[in-house]
Amino acid sequence: MPEQETVIPQTQEAPTEDRVREALKSVVDPELGINIVDLGLVYEVKVSEQGDVDIEYTLTTMGCPIGPLIEDQMRAFLAAVPGIGEVRPEMVLRPAWSPEMMSDEAKAALGMF
Repeated sequence: MPEQETVIPQTQEAPTEDRVREALKSVVDPELGINIVDLGLVYEVKVSEQGDVDIEYTLTTMGCPIGPLIEDQMRAFLAAVPGIGEVRPEMVLRPAWSPEMMSDEAKAALGMF
């Protein structure tokens, strides 16, 4: 009698804030060439039990025209994360962004040390 192969069902892990932030590191500010997470532009990430993601973000300057591009890239890169549902980015202007919000890596890349 042939051996039966055991099939282990794969479970889909729920998306987490950390996974979302990691995926958002693929979104790069085209003017500075640094990702939006390390720039400190992503203020808040909330992931619902259903996998929907709400993102509060800002831009380096008020009136910066790249908002729609950034949002399109957020949706595109998060689409590849298992379990992600609807992605709802919201640009906020408060608190105003400042260079102090950048990661040490971003500051080093821009020669701010």
